[in-house]
Amino acid sequence: MYTISYSYFVFLWRKDVRGGRRGAHLDIEAFRLYNNPMKTNRKSRMAEPIRGFRLPRYAEIPTVGLYLEQTIKYINAHLAPLGCMELTGSMVSNYVKKGLIPAPVKKQYFPEQICYLFFVALAKNLTSMENIDLLISVQRSSYTLPVAYDYMARELENMIFFFFGLKDTLEDLGEAKTDEKDLLQGMIMSAANVIYLNNYIECLRNQDKS
Repeated sequence: MYTISYSYFVFLWRKDVRGGRRGAHLDIEAFRLYNNPMKTNRKSRMAEPIRGFRLPRYAEIPTVGLYLEQTIKYINAHLAPLGCMELTGSMVSNYVKKGLIPAPVKKQYFPEQICYLFFVALAKNLTSMENIDLLISVQRSSYTLPVAYDYMARELENMIFFFFGLKDTLEDLGEAKTDEKDLLQGMIMSAANVIYLNNYIECLRNQDKS
């Protein structure tokens, strides 16, 4: 039986008085304690599918309009390396019905809806739909969608690559230091944490079978 210490996934929310920086910061030392040579092979296996992970930037999302099935395939294809984050047609239809994302235009989904669907796919395993709706409202009152979405994409890649050992340091992304940015950063960090945990457990299960 395997036990994964929670301290491996410890994150510190704090104010960094040096330079006046605020935000969510990973406890690097706690992370390094578990990043030892005995786990190198396991981490290498876990990291392999992640190497090619990249979310499309706002300007790269198709503007021609995608039907529901095409939209689902587009989003799931980009999220596939992360595992356990797929959307289904019924999920998307339910999000539209609840007003979580804008309704399709003539049954077609455009960059606005697709951006929000990427966000919901990341957040749906972390909190309730009501809370996700609130987070979207905060974004709409604070940042334009292209700015917020592109930051989310870059920050997710930043954290995922670090957690899986594909980069040595976390970059400090984005110039603005606001409560709204801290909130989004915390959500992304939580999502990356869950993704790593799920992949780690899956790796252990596969090891048991071999």
